[in-house]
Amino acid sequence: MKIEKFGLVVLCILLSIVSCKKDDKADEPTPVELRDRIEQQKADNDSLVKYLNNHYYNSEVLAGLEDPSITDIVITKLEDGETLPDGHTILMDVVETKDVVYADTDYQFYILRLNQGGGIESPTFADTARLLYEGFLFDGSVFDGASTPVDFDLVNLIPGWRKVVPTFNVAESFAEVGDGTVDYKNTGLGVMFLPSGLAYFGSSQGGIPAYSPLIFKFELLQAFEKDHDSDGIPSYLEDLNGDGEFTVNAKDLTDDTDDDTDGDSIPDYFDNDDDGDGILTIDEIETKTYDNDGMGYATREEVESLSLAPNEVLIKIVKESNGTYTGNSVIFTDTDNDGTADYLDAE
Repeated sequence: MKIEKFGLVVLCILLSIVSCKKDDKADEPTPVELRDRIEQQKADNDSLVKYLNNHYYNSEVLAGLEDPSITDIVITKLEDGETLPDGHTILMDVVETKDVVYADTDYQFYILRLNQGGGIESPTFADTARLLYEGFLFDGSVFDGASTPVDFDLVNLIPGWRKVVPTFNVAESFAEVGDGTVDYKNTGLGVMFLPSGLAYFGSSQGGIPAYSPLIFKFELLQAFEKDHDSDGIPSYLEDLNGDGEFTVNAKDLTDDTDDDTDGDSIPDYFDNDDDGDGILTIDEIETKTYDNDGMGYATREEVESLSLAPNEVLIKIVKESNGTYTGNSVIFTDTDNDGTADYLDAE
């Protein structure tokens, strides 16, 4: 999928029968001018606002559907002199405006929230999300999409997805259908409108020109917690500076504002020895399971209301096959009581 950070290069070379000197410069890609992020964001936001003000969607139809999907969303341009059709709404009148700092730049993006999603859980920026989606440009040309459920590790996607998808809930329920497909009810449904700085910025990707704002319809189905380095700590808890990104400051590996405790250029979420002391992180923490003496808890709320130690975090609640709930926690031990958890303390 184009929103994933991967490369696929296919070179097709046709050799002429007549030998001639090749013009190397003719085959070189046209260089893209590196633009200032702040200035580009201003231009992108102007373009997004203009788009939102002169496009509308089929609000009445969507409101009347019990379980709308991305295929039901129709966005149309309001041409000059045209009257807004009944049952439709100008996008700018209903989108949510969001602000975020990314790459030292203040960004604005927009969300059309059509359905929050009836499930209890939401993915974090570091989890895997199962969804349907369609990506397109201002002119309506579709550059990517998935009409059957696909799983994405949000860490590997463009920044805008990590800012938007976690604000929605998963489906209320799902059930396998006889033909092998899954029927999802009350999913998280929306459209995101992203500036290029939260997308590919100065890189061109297939049918996406450099510095293009992007639009995605999406339907959030399920979410799965990730522990990328299998160290016992969910990845989202290893975002040390709490900015919703995993960053390493290559210029200063001792910088405590990034997510690399031991300065080995590997962010903690991908490092199974976070403090570099030779002891695996999983051996410097404790885990605990709450199962109500083997009987489980009747409701999820009972697990969420458990009294935890100051250095303990509830990381997962599991619904068992008998309908009861159990909880799992991680305890960040601090053996020498110096205020730094053992897994982050090399001394």
